[in-house]
Amino acid sequence: MSLASRFHYYRRISRAYLFPGTSQLTFWHEKPEANPHAGIHTLGEYYMLFAEKADYAGPFDGSGIPLLDYHGRIGLQHNPIAIAQWGLGNYNLFRRGAGDECCAKFIAASDWLCAHLEKNAFGLAVWNHHFDWEYRVPLKAPWYSGLAQGLGISLLVRAHQQTSESKYLEVAEHVFVSFLKSTDEGGVSFIDSRGNTWFEEYIVSPPTHILNGFIWAAWGVYDYFLATQSTAAHGLFNAAVETQRANLDRYDLGFWSLYEQSETVLPMIASPFYHRLHVVQLRVMHRITGHAEFLRFADKWENYSRSFSKRTRALCCKSVFKLCYY
Repeated sequence: MSLASRFHYYRRISRAYLFPGTSQLTFWHEKPEANPHAGIHTLGEYYMLFAEKADYAGPFDGSGIPLLDYHGRIGLQHNPIAIAQWGLGNYNLFRRGAGDECCAKFIAASDWLCAHLEKNAFGLAVWNHHFDWEYRVPLKAPWYSGLAQGLGISLLVRAHQQTSESKYLEVAEHVFVSFLKSTDEGGVSFIDSRGNTWFEEYIVSPPTHILNGFIWAAWGVYDYFLATQSTAAHGLFNAAVETQRANLDRYDLGFWSLYEQSETVLPMIASPFYHRLHVVQLRVMHRITGHAEFLRFADKWENYSRSFSKRTRALCCKSVFKLCYY
């Protein structure tokens, strides 16, 4: 990221924190919470609550679909990740008796995803982001994400379960194909030199293996298996589980967790928000799989966050990385 790009990035971030309610960050940075009512081995409520996201105050488009305000040249944008999370949060509330309004929002999000499915250059069905985004390599519109693909599937298989309308499952089936294809083939999966299977949030080369996006995407594959009993989905989810188990130590700095495997001289440490998200996601992974590694790392990383010295060290490292890279 150039010096000018870093300046504009920090200006956007500063404005977001100084003026609450005016930025896309106000949607993303709710307190991560596992859903104690979630279905684990049957398709039910989603694994995280997304309660604040369900109660998003806007802005919205003319159809009532959330828009996120990125300010500056990006401005107001639909983000398929946000729309899927908003829909899942409202689905959770509806399942717990919140009423028809939450059900209507859940279905509206599902219908938006169905209407906005596009084909990428390889002919695969994806949900595109139609704005540029600064990352290690700038993402030029339109770009797609394994995170969006997974969350969208999680929403649509629940919409199919709720309504029995075939269009929701048909779209989920089309999107699932992107997990069966490598990033070189237009998909969102990457197999490394050790045979590990990763789902990539950002499609860049070399891949960065963003942990939270990988886990959320894996839940989408798992939900597709629960909905369809697909042997391909079952095998793919198990491969992702083994990749996570084999690589969690690579995300452990001994005082905090890493956001990704950026392979930069300075590692990209997780922000406090994403560190907490990692803990929640690992606890969910333990509930789904029963593997002790997930619980062990969740406990260890939660203990890191209780230490003032480790929190301070993490914040300093994060700030230096942002100044040097992206």
